[in-house]
Amino acid sequence: MIPNRLKALWAEGKPTINGWCSIGNPFTAEIMAAQGFDSVTVDMQHGALDYSALLPMLQAMQASGATLMARVPWLEPGIIMKALDAGAYGIICPMVNTAEEAARFASYLRYPPLGTRSFGPTRVAFAAGASYGAEANANILAFAMIETADGMANLDAIAATPGLDGIYVGPSDLSLSLSQGRLSPGMDREEPEMIAALQTILAACKKNGIRAALHCGSPDYAARAVGWGYDMTTVGGDTRFLAAAAGAAVAGFRKLTDGRDAKTEKGAY
Repeated sequence: MIPNRLKALWAEGKPTINGWCSIGNPFTAEIMAAQGFDSVTVDMQHGALDYSALLPMLQAMQASGATLMARVPWLEPGIIMKALDAGAYGIICPMVNTAEEAARFASYLRYPPLGTRSFGPTRVAFAAGASYGAEANANILAFAMIETADGMANLDAIAATPGLDGIYVGPSDLSLSLSQGRLSPGMDREEPEMIAALQTILAACKKNGIRAALHCGSPDYAARAVGWGYDMTTVGGDTRFLAAAAGAAVAGFRKLTDGRDAKTEKGAY
């Protein structure tokens, strides 16, 4: 089996950068994966895509060498196992609120005797190699999302769950839940209470020897999180990059062309 590159980088003490795909298209996914991310995650929860888009997106990104992952819509074994069979090397599961939910999640990613995953690696047996069945348990990553007040209340027990490889922080939902709606959703939080929550999650991960990951909106905040000790940060995604680049092009054009002399403009034709 092709080894999980994220595990190798973390073993060397290196932080990693994760890309995010919300557009259900193999070409945009291929472009994202070609930019040098250590890993790329296909968002099946909020992304404009489903399983029929996931599989060709994973195919399109295979040659990049990035570790390919998926965020599933919910804690449901069928879609988790299908995403793995399609070729995902890691699963991010949203809204994990208890240790019992974390244990069920971890079990869905592992073949017996470590878990309850059903055997049928339809595509990944070819994409990852013939030894996939024997080596998948050691290579697949399980990230539980902590993004609610309940999740924070049960943080220590969740982080101690056998088979869980890391916690992935969703700052938008977490800020909404912890503040009971007082804070608007968003990334790159600066509120003292939110920074304290992020560092509490990090401490729980370090205590239990698992990885800490954070969804960020800018390279500056991601670097700050790495400075705190986070192992993986996501910096934006395809939809945000597309909007930002297109918006910058239009703004630049408007700035350079607004106020031109009407006679000069007319004489150009």
